[in-house]
Amino acid sequence: MTILEQTLAAIRPADPDALAEARAHQDRLTKPRGALGVLEEVAVRLAGAAAVNPPPLPAPAALAIFAADHGVHAQGVSPWPQEVTVQMVGNFLAGGAVANAFAAQVGASVTVVDVGVAAELAPAPGLTHGKVAHGTADMSLGPAMTVEQAVAALETGITVARDLVAQGARCLVTGDMGIANTTASAALICAFTGRDPAEVTGRGTGVDDETLARKVEVVRRALRVNGLDGSTLSALETLAAVGGLEHAAIAGFLLGGAALRVPVILDGVIAGSAALAAAGLASDVVDHCVAGHRSAEPGHAVALAHLGLRPLVELELRLGEGTGGLLAHPLVCAAVRVMHEVATFDSAGVTDKEA
Repeated sequence: MTILEQTLAAIRPADPDALAEARAHQDRLTKPRGALGVLEEVAVRLAGAAAVNPPPLPAPAALAIFAADHGVHAQGVSPWPQEVTVQMVGNFLAGGAVANAFAAQVGASVTVVDVGVAAELAPAPGLTHGKVAHGTADMSLGPAMTVEQAVAALETGITVARDLVAQGARCLVTGDMGIANTTASAALICAFTGRDPAEVTGRGTGVDDETLARKVEVVRRALRVNGLDGSTLSALETLAAVGGLEHAAIAGFLLGGAALRVPVILDGVIAGSAALAAAGLASDVVDHCVAGHRSAEPGHAVALAHLGLRPLVELELRLGEGTGGLLAHPLVCAAVRVMHEVATFDSAGVTDKEA
């Protein structure tokens, strides 16, 4: 079996017994039932994912930033030059990006993965070389990747997840870097949800009205050229047609975490669109994911709704890099810590309300 086949075969849905035990445990804790709102849902979700109650504390966390370039950049969908991708990789490795600051705040490690940067990167501490290609082809003219390239990128993501867990990570956080990657994200969201490009295509790094209109039309053309405007391809074929190499790697990262029953916190629209592809390959992967935040990109809310995930944070972020996922990590830890440390009515000698 290939790495991808082994991983898909290992993914299991949330354990129903652990879910039931976690819900019952929540109701016995010294607080009014439901008083912790969404945090109770998070704790129960992680118990089901881990198949044990209480679930393991999701710490330490490991952020993986998957970096790649996009051929569709040639269509003028971003005001930023493509070389910013490789420059930002250098910034991550030097510790100078927002993601680095947030990772330091929550005690997360940072791994940068070159899965498709359109330049050769020298070896450096914190950099994983997993380059599949020097960027994708222009999806508005034909498939962005071959199916073989998509599989290779998926397996890169799986391997990174496995390695980080082997090194001691007990929670994974998705990160991304790739100029023009919100265009590919919009195309993936349209393809997997059936929504119109005008509904899900956003301003990304802050494009003007003219560029946004062009971006919408580029997404529409990519869907049409690749046969995704009404017809149905497999999840893998769809990912190859309009996804990015980092989208495929993030999808593999989610699959790898799920196979190991280690929770993955999703960042923004890039991760959301990649999660749609991962769910298309193995629907049970969603049981192992937590939506860290909801970004300002309109397609992100659509992707999360389709996945049935509720975001923990909404701060109008639209940076990527894993920033929203990192900010959510302390909330996820707090939700689980309650299950380990808060007394029950019986153990504390506190009178429960009458049923």
